[in-house]
Amino acid sequence: MLNLIGTYECKADVKGRLMVPAPLKKQLASVAPEGFVIKRAVFQPCLEIYPMKEWDSLMVKMGELNRFNRKNNDFIRRFTAGVKHVELDSTGRLLIPKDLLAFAGLNKELVIATAINIVEIWDKDKYEQAIDDAASDFADLAEEVMGNKSNDGDGIS
Repeated sequence: MLNLIGTYECKADVKGRLMVPAPLKKQLASVAPEGFVIKRAVFQPCLEIYPMKEWDSLMVKMGELNRFNRKNNDFIRRFTAGVKHVELDSTGRLLIPKDLLAFAGLNKELVIATAINIVEIWDKDKYEQAIDDAASDFADLAEEVMGNKSNDGDGIS
């Protein structure tokens, strides 16, 4: 499994292309030849980029959903709405489709944030606001999400 690290500030050009920062490009080098899937995030006003292997694994799980269940169908339709296949060009730029730029409200100033095995692309102001909004609740969230995990020497406290 890919374990991406880093948060980077960058700029998009007028065509919606962004230069992937060198440290992130290095981490993505092994998966870049297969391309990526870019999509709308479910919970936040940002975009998510999945390396193709990660996307394929997720699609295997989604393929196990019963398509005769209306909620499953609605979920699949909404989750995959606006999904596009993208690749880095020869100079390391990523072209963000216009409909996805509009969805996430992306302007010139962007933040690329890694989230374990995917990459999020945010408008810089929206990213900073999301981090600020979550700061006061983070201790409670951390306790709720990770607090019931047994501490088996994994370094999570």
